[in-house]
Amino acid sequence: MKLRWAVLPLLVMIGVMLVAIVRLEQGPHIPLIVGTAVASLVAWRHGYKWKEIEEMMYKGIRLALPAVVIIILVGLTIGAWIGGGVVATMIYYGLTIISPAYFLVTICIICSVVALSIGSSWSTMGTIGVAGMGIGLSMGIPAPMVAGAVISGAYFGDKMSPLSDTTNLAAGLTHTNLFEHIRHMLYTTIPGLVIALGAYWWLGRRFSETTTDSSEIVQTLAILQDSFVISPWLLLIPLAVIVLVARKVPAIPALVIGIALGFLAQVIVQGGTLADSVGALQSGYVIDTGNELVDNLFSRGGLDAMMYTVSMTIVAMTFGGILEYSGMLQSIMNQIVKLAKTAGSMIASTILAGIATNATCSEQYISIVVPSRMFAGAYQKMGLHSKNLSRALEDGGTLTSVFIPWNTCGVFILGTLGVGAFEYAPYAILNFIVPVISIIYAFTGFTIERIAVLSAEPSIEQQAAQ
Repeated sequence: MKLRWAVLPLLVMIGVMLVAIVRLEQGPHIPLIVGTAVASLVAWRHGYKWKEIEEMMYKGIRLALPAVVIIILVGLTIGAWIGGGVVATMIYYGLTIISPAYFLVTICIICSVVALSIGSSWSTMGTIGVAGMGIGLSMGIPAPMVAGAVISGAYFGDKMSPLSDTTNLAAGLTHTNLFEHIRHMLYTTIPGLVIALGAYWWLGRRFSETTTDSSEIVQTLAILQDSFVISPWLLLIPLAVIVLVARKVPAIPALVIGIALGFLAQVIVQGGTLADSVGALQSGYVIDTGNELVDNLFSRGGLDAMMYTVSMTIVAMTFGGILEYSGMLQSIMNQIVKLAKTAGSMIASTILAGIATNATCSEQYISIVVPSRMFAGAYQKMGLHSKNLSRALEDGGTLTSVFIPWNTCGVFILGTLGVGAFEYAPYAILNFIVPVISIIYAFTGFTIERIAVLSAEPSIEQQAAQ
């Protein structure tokens, strides 16, 4: 397929998206549907039958089904944990222990440790991140700043964890030893975290005058004590989920156990009725204290609240499915590969390809899978070790998925933390600084490892063995 046809659906979708979001202040669903319609027409013009185009959509949706299940379970978790007093307890102790001046640094580090332990940025944001948002907002810290610190920490831990699915995916697709892949990522990710923590320390200075004795925090603590039973024993519920996932229990059963424990806590500890507890799972927990901040923090969660996120994911993946399986994305990638003549431009192109795939196919897994297939042979011919490719896939694919509002990651964060991609983007510092560091390394040659280029080209497996 010629490049002009391949990019047409993207240009139309982006144009409609800009009008809908910027001018009309509407969501991205309709622009994605328009893009899907144009992509279908392009595929039909190039000989694909309607049944084949439908199957492309279904394949795209099937790729997102695991994410949809997690999104639903996180909605149930938020409802159950708010109703059970778990979130209130975490916020209560967070407000009494953490200094506002160091909160952004602290929450970033906590999310890093948790995500590193369990290997999941989504589970970290859906649990610790939700509580972190409540603590930060109660301290008067803007929501986008808090969300950015949560995201930076969660994605650092996810990226560097041997339990992470994206980390294993990038290493596996390039046939790179998992721990060699992780060690190679240290060169770009550790400096990125240091820069992020330095920025959060600098941003936090403006809140140094806020103390735990301030009237706003004292009022919030009093309302929490009046509205919920606050007990350190409730912290065992999130701890149980973290331990289960760290012991390699799959995310879905671990979250289900967390939901069940939260449900029981609402009935037994908080004294809620069965009807109220089931309602918190279905439509979210609702509280009316007269304090706008507390009411907004705790009136949320539930299955219904995640349907916007689920519908966005499905619509986005129908668009991405057509681009992927009709060959449009491959046509675009082929042009990118042709432009890469040096090791620096090759690695930079891989990172940019990951960003482009996140924007077009709306799923971070595809941003690792597709570029890995497209660039593997080119890395071999250029004598670049496979771990250069695996690192570039994560630096460009895993981390930048959060900046695309219609990507499954951007949608999940909106539904979980309540902040849009364009709002938290300037504060998700690790996520945008690491790709920049990676590109600088690519053009300077720093940490770029090579292999001997043999007359008979070595396979990816042979590279990994070296």
